Amino acid sequence: MSSVSIPNRAVFRSQEVCELAEVQPYVLRSWEAEFPDLGVSKTPQGPRVYRRADVERVLRLKHLLFVDGLTLAGARRRLSEEGLAAPEDDVADADVAAMLDQDTRQNLRDVRRGLQWILGVLDGDGLTAEDRVLAAGPVKRSARPTSRTAKRSGRKRR
Repeated sequence: MSSVSIPNRAVFRSQEVCELAEVQPYVLRSWEAEFPDLGVSKTPQGPRVYRRADVERVLRLKHLLFVDGLTLAGARRRLSEEGLAAPEDDVADADVAAMLDQDTRQNLRDVRRGLQWILGVLDGDGLTAEDRVLAAGPVKRSARPTSRTAKRSGRKRR
């Protein structure tokens, strides 16, 4: 494998990965389609970023395909045999989290709260803890029935 000097950084943009690996962007995108765990999206619509381990996998993948002449399936098998199938997620998650801006963090918090609410509803017979507290609280009722409730109950309104 050719010796490529990878800068000492945690994450890289796709353009930088293409320059390091000397491949066209469409090649990198096709490899992403074959190896979905290659790179991480900052946001669903945002660009992918690549961890150092991803760059090393891209370089190894290029070598297996272009030098050794393997197919993508053969390269996938070889990478899994070599233990390069997926990079360390704990370190990668911390690196990606460091890149998120404040708005994205707030959006993620809102999504988490919404999902927790849904779980609460599903676990609590349709009520969350907040709903149970609200339901147990005092209920305000008017002293006099409105004309609509008076008609339904058969009482006359004065």
